[in-house]
Amino acid sequence: MFSREELLARHCRPLEGGGAMAPAEVQAQLAVLDGWGLVDDCIVRTYRFDDYHQTIAFVNALAEMIHREDHHPELIVSYNRCEVRFNTHSVKGISENDFICAAKADAIYAQRAGRRTA
Repeated sequence: MFSREELLARHCRPLEGGGAMAPAEVQAQLAVLDGWGLVDDCIVRTYRFDDYHQTIAFVNALAEMIHREDHHPELIVSYNRCEVRFNTHSVKGISENDFICAAKADAIYAQRAGRRTA
């Protein structure tokens, strides 16, 4: 299991075949990240915003990170929220890459929260 800081320092790597985490490992790693849960073999979090502009600004910042990491989530975007769902298709499960990107998504959200109006 990695700490939030360790996840933020890591980068995604190509995974083929093996590399899926065991259910107990997934649960232990989820405990490190607030707001994330397990739904349909994905780790999932919904981020909330005041308006559509803030939502899209977050999505754009998220897009830059996921492009750099080359690990792309499913996004469900609406007026004031964005649901982010990670899993790793190449290993048919959840991998370390999902948690790396989840931690980085949280960091982007926290950074943008300082720019939002309450």
